[in-house]
Amino acid sequence: MSPLLRNAASRLAVFFASIVIASILIFAFMSILPGDPARVALGVNASPEAVRALHAQFGTDRPLPVQYLHWVTGLPRGDFGTSYVSQATIGPQIADRLLVTLWLVITAMIVSIFIAVPLGILAALRHRRMSGLAVSGLSQVGIAIPGFVAGIGLIYVFAVKLRLFPSGGWTPPAEDPPAFLKQLVLPVLSLGLVQAAILTRYVRSAVLDVLQEDYIRTALAKGLGSFRTLVRHGLRNAAIPVVTVLGLQLTTLLIGAVVIERVFVIPGLGSLLLDGVANRDLLLVQGVVMLLVVAALLINFVVDLLYTILDPRLRGA
Repeated sequence: MSPLLRNAASRLAVFFASIVIASILIFAFMSILPGDPARVALGVNASPEAVRALHAQFGTDRPLPVQYLHWVTGLPRGDFGTSYVSQATIGPQIADRLLVTLWLVITAMIVSIFIAVPLGILAALRHRRMSGLAVSGLSQVGIAIPGFVAGIGLIYVFAVKLRLFPSGGWTPPAEDPPAFLKQLVLPVLSLGLVQAAILTRYVRSAVLDVLQEDYIRTALAKGLGSFRTLVRHGLRNAAIPVVTVLGLQLTTLLIGAVVIERVFVIPGLGSLLLDGVANRDLLLVQGVVMLLVVAALLINFVVDLLYTILDPRLRGA
């Protein structure tokens, strides 16, 4: 087996082991929370017989190891169980909301990359000039602004004052594409601009480090311009630390979408999670949290693989 495949196999084993450990911790935490799901679903005036019947229906009268195995073995099939409150199947609810969140997160990540990469390179190449200092200063300001504050500001300017975009809501893209795009702009900018400010700083730092390398100095001494030298010889090495940051940012965007979806009244995974917490629908919360954890672990796994591909020195590690 080649070093690259061996490295990928070891990281895949760590990935699956992390999922198992995370599932145990999430299930254990939800199990020790106070409150009876059956009592919450039926109300405080429910009879003991009705509560016992609902316990049997939910399967919460079985031993905890049996409940865990029933829950975790259903996850690969998309079976997250049945809601304690609405008694509706949880899997389809999560699937519908996940699609909404993915639209928001992936689009925000694309916007962040398209803004941060050229600005970060500009800030590095012109770090001793006014334009480079201006980009660095703006990125510092952007880092200090939370996503929900940026969202409120964008709503005030572009929805309330200028009336260019709606302040919230969600229309499926297949139903009305123009309305979908208009409703997507402000929440995507709320997430993307803040992440672009963070990523700009990392791109600038990575490019500055690469520009100090001997092979870059040699290329410059041969007469190549700074930009051509960076593109031909430096971008791949500069991309190594940036890829790690991109993975972290994608995870941050998933978590940040929870708040942004609330600000813009978007029916995504974050709204579903907060509704589940408010209704004490513990099995729904458990499923959403598990999905978010798996997504974060998957992102880290992909980043590890990309890191190995970009840096051949790590393939034997």
